[in-house]
Amino acid sequence: MSDYLPNPSQVAPGAGATKLETAPKPTGSAPDALAGKVRFFETTLSSIPDFVYAFDPQKRFVYANPAMLGLFGLSADEMLGKTFPDLGYPAELTERLNGYIDRILRNGVTVEEEVFYRTPTGYTAYFDFLWGPVRGPDGSVELVVGVSRDSSDRHAVEEALRTSEARLRAATELAGLGVYSWNPVTHAFDWDERMRALWGLPQEADVNNEVFEAGLHPDDLPRVHRAIAACVDPAGDGSYNLEYRVVGRDDGITRYIATSGRTTFSEGRAVVFIGAAIDVTASRRNEAAIRASEAQFRSFAENSSNLIWIGDPAERRVLYRSPAYERIFGVAGSEAPLDLDEWMDVIHPDDRQQVEHSFESLIAGEVVQFEYRIVRPSDGAIHLLRETSFPILDEHGAPTRIGGITEDLTGEKVRHVYIVCKGAAEARRLAGVVRADGYQARIFQSGSAFLQIAPALSPGCVLVDLRKGRNEGLSLQRELKARSISLPTVALDAPGAEVGAAVAAMKAGASDYVILTEDDSPGGSLAMAIADCLGTVGHITHDDDGGARVSALTSREREVLAGLLDGGTNKSIANKLGISPRTVELHRASVMNRLNAGSLTELLQIALSAGLAPSGSRGRN
Repeated sequence: MSDYLPNPSQVAPGAGATKLETAPKPTGSAPDALAGKVRFFETTLSSIPDFVYAFDPQKRFVYANPAMLGLFGLSADEMLGKTFPDLGYPAELTERLNGYIDRILRNGVTVEEEVFYRTPTGYTAYFDFLWGPVRGPDGSVELVVGVSRDSSDRHAVEEALRTSEARLRAATELAGLGVYSWNPVTHAFDWDERMRALWGLPQEADVNNEVFEAGLHPDDLPRVHRAIAACVDPAGDGSYNLEYRVVGRDDGITRYIATSGRTTFSEGRAVVFIGAAIDVTASRRNEAAIRASEAQFRSFAENSSNLIWIGDPAERRVLYRSPAYERIFGVAGSEAPLDLDEWMDVIHPDDRQQVEHSFESLIAGEVVQFEYRIVRPSDGAIHLLRETSFPILDEHGAPTRIGGITEDLTGEKVRHVYIVCKGAAEARRLAGVVRADGYQARIFQSGSAFLQIAPALSPGCVLVDLRKGRNEGLSLQRELKARSISLPTVALDAPGAEVGAAVAAMKAGASDYVILTEDDSPGGSLAMAIADCLGTVGHITHDDDGGARVSALTSREREVLAGLLDGGTNKSIANKLGISPRTVELHRASVMNRLNAGSLTELLQIALSAGLAPSGSRGRN
């Protein structure tokens, strides 16, 4: 602002000014020359927009240009000769400004500062000012002259810039963005801390084109070169959107980076590029894991003999069916209905109510298992299916999808053998013997593990190895008998077992008792025992005994049946089980349908004939 300061010794009176006695009066022709200079400087001071003024040693205004007078809304007579307090300056500001005047008068220095002030006209603003000394002939400071400028606009711009920078900083930190710029002319790089971290660099590291390209994965470097060439081409729009890999220089970590930016052009030439980048490594790895998981699921589903399906319960639509649909339903998957209700049209009329009840339980979040018949639309053949359906929960635990596994039981040969054996190596050996004879083998490490799933298993034969867990094996056989689970068992024992061991096994419920030898083969005693055992197994039908039908109920259906035996209502059973009365009603209807009961009385008679009893009776036994 010193460019705006006049020579104080030449300031002369004019419009709104006072004469400054700072030089000897001229003689001869000098008055005319001086008068011309005075008019020149007065005209100059009157035309500039800045505020020019001067103080005497008594801190009184002795000069003010028109801009200064206009700021205060005063005439020269009203302002000149007045001090800061006379003009209404606040006491704190008066003390501060007077201190500057004293300092200039005493030391002959210049002072540059800024103040915030409200003028008598009500104008509030920031003012930059530069004050300096006016010296007399003897070199002493006689006056203080100053020039001020309204800096409010600059303050507003600076404040807006600070606000913008704060917002940008908050946004980049929240989103994990790294911000950078590049000069296509000088090839200078400017990266923030996050950008350096993405390249595995320390915060103080220098960044140039060599560092940038050294961090790029070699396989991605050609794509980056092409994208950069396109974004600085004046014929394009200057946009830059790309994803590539970076190998950290110091940490060696490979990161996936997504970046976007734009080039600014001037006179057909790229002059600056500004962009932002973000680390998307976690997202890309998650996507890869999901793709691998989906590939594994589809591989499993497409090679399974059972139908695997997924549906949307809200839209009541099928989202996926495995290829087994065509084998079971006789219709190509591409021609199958997508509407769940339309899919149910092929269900046998006598089983439709049961399926609808089960489906409502599934929508309510229950896992359901049931058997039903379909009338195949392709040939009218009736097939018996076993359905296991379950809700599929999202990350919040909400059932947004449903799924199911459908097994075709029509004409199925009972070829399942379940091996309950504690020794892993021996269990695998037995499974090999069983499979060599064409049976399907499944291993269980303990009796408790087998009992948990026994009611849901397909009909078959159970091999109970007594050699490493005699008491548990006998207990398992007794429990199968007590629960009316129609899975015949073959007890396996070691050479040298006491005669009483066979008797105990048969009393516990074994269909056969076999002494195993190390060289037992599919043609040996074990194979004959399995064949005899499986020969006694048949499918459960509506004509089977009540115990077999009860054993086929799901665990939740058995709980509801037990509640009915105790005389409970839908509401009381719901409170006890922690489910809704509506869900109890659905399970109750399903139980009556599966047990072929026409009334509650008939239902209770079937349950009692199957060996079930009210809880009060169980407590007295």
